[in-house]
Amino acid sequence: MMYLKNKNISIVGGGLVGSLLSIFLSKQGAKVHVFDKRPDIRLEDNIEARSINLALSDRGINALKKVGIDKTIMSIAMPMHKRVIHSVTNHLTDQYYGIKKQPIYSISRHDLNKKLIDVAEDSSVQFHFSKQCVDLDFRTTTLFFSDSSSITSDFIFGADGAGSMIRKKMSSCFSDFQMEEKFINSSYKELTIPADLKVGYKLYNKALHIWPRKSFMMIALPNLDQSFTCTLFAPNNGINSFETLNSDRNVNDFFSKQFNDFHKMVPDLVDQYFLNPTSSLGYVRCGTWKKENVMLIGDACHATVPFYGQGMNSGFEDCFLLNEWINENKNLFDLEITSFLEKRRIDTMAMQDLSMNNFIEMRDKTADSNFLLQKKIEQWFSIHNPKKWTPLYSMVTFSDIPYSEALKRGRVQDRIMKEIMIKNKLVGEFNVKELEEKNIERKILDKI
Repeated sequence: MMYLKNKNISIVGGGLVGSLLSIFLSKQGAKVHVFDKRPDIRLEDNIEARSINLALSDRGINALKKVGIDKTIMSIAMPMHKRVIHSVTNHLTDQYYGIKKQPIYSISRHDLNKKLIDVAEDSSVQFHFSKQCVDLDFRTTTLFFSDSSSITSDFIFGADGAGSMIRKKMSSCFSDFQMEEKFINSSYKELTIPADLKVGYKLYNKALHIWPRKSFMMIALPNLDQSFTCTLFAPNNGINSFETLNSDRNVNDFFSKQFNDFHKMVPDLVDQYFLNPTSSLGYVRCGTWKKENVMLIGDACHATVPFYGQGMNSGFEDCFLLNEWINENKNLFDLEITSFLEKRRIDTMAMQDLSMNNFIEMRDKTADSNFLLQKKIEQWFSIHNPKKWTPLYSMVTFSDIPYSEALKRGRVQDRIMKEIMIKNKLVGEFNVKELEEKNIERKILDKI
């Protein structure tokens, strides 16, 4: 059934979430217009459009499946089954994400966006590029553009990202609208490991590679062209920061010392470093996502730091859950949508907390032997007791458990596991025989 027939819906923002939302709404029978201030990204391969590669996982894939485009999208994605941790001495340690058949997928934001726009246009969505929205009348649900044109719709969705104009208009027009925009004291810079014309990939290509160094780190995700998209995350100032990496010599010394194996793989590292921009990291929170018939979605209302790979996935899940709500309530007018959006707001706040926690985990703990042991024990226990225990990462990445519930369960499980490890003096290497001799499985069960 289609429950939005004869409805005119405008979406501001033709990025990932705006494009996918347009597909869902069009399939509900709505006449959908998408307005994007950028030119059509399909018409030029703009290097500035490149960004951190994205990690597509179950929540996002479920949304793609719902509109029947998962196979189309997965054709441009690469599976990553594990983390490969690179030590300062170039020692490698594997850490599987879930069971060995549970990968996440590396995908180019730029290529994904182009695919989604193509699919949306095939679904009768009308895109308007180089069309910048500059104002909004909430009473009449009218958008105004920089070229002096306007459009009145039944509903407007703000999918215009972390710098959302729609969100800012809500803030200026409604005194009770609460908004928090916060930057953290770290930024990121993209770099590339080029393909080797003779051997192809210079690193194992079915993994996400991490170089954790306490206050800073680097990651690398594989691309279909046999290169790797890499991202350096570092403090804005202080020791080992973007502030101090200000000369060819400093950059070379820093990378050769901290990321020696990476340094050898990138002959034009210094050129890349100073050519590519340094971008800020932060999050956005709103007290509400709806005013009148105008709603926010995706990064416009819950932008996050990228350390759990849930920014895109949570935005796609927004679209999926909104579509489920429409199917249950048969419209978008029902006042109960406010309750639905509030629940989703709470869940995405939990997702943001999880993302910041995972930043600390990836940066500080993935090279810590006790942390790695704890994760291996959790995995071992969950395999034996799948109905009793799901590791936090699996709850977030390989399930549709609400983020707030995953966060709550994860905190309880972490407390139990730390207590078990301390009381039973579990340190060093993972040893199943030791776990059995100390009856660890029963002790954990007794704590649950």
